[in-house]
Amino acid sequence: MNIYCKSALHQIKVAVTTIVEMIEKLTENDLEKRPTPNKQSIGELLEHIAIICEADSLISDGASQDTMNKFYSSVSYKSLNGIKEALIKNHQFLEDKFMNFTEVELQEEVTSFWGVTYSRYEWLLEIVAHIYHHRGQLHSMLIHCYGIDPKVPLFE
Repeated sequence: MNIYCKSALHQIKVAVTTIVEMIEKLTENDLEKRPTPNKQSIGELLEHIAIICEADSLISDGASQDTMNKFYSSVSYKSLNGIKEALIKNHQFLEDKFMNFTEVELQEEVTSFWGVTYSRYEWLLEIVAHIYHHRGQLHSMLIHCYGIDPKVPLFE
């Protein structure tokens, strides 16, 4: 196992763990809260966060736009427990997948359906950035829009 890959996966685990902790501080009613009209509700954002590991994994394999559209339309998590379970399951899927790549496979370049080409390792770094970005959005929405401080440390 590549030490850099292992470190990146650890950072994703930190993000997932803290997102789960935030989810555990919410109520089902919080899912409907929409701080900005025409933007994602807390539930929609959490649903997106829950599928990042799986969706971005598909993108890192070169999935077509049609494949991704079908994937996104097939996913629906409408409860806190469903979101939490999906987040944990999809994180484990991603970790298992990347832990099994060889050094050669990690350096293999893959082009996304919108034309960006990265090595598999770079795609993993994109997943780290993606999940941290949305975790920050969630934390900000809770604190600044609803006065809900989950009191979850965001970094180790």
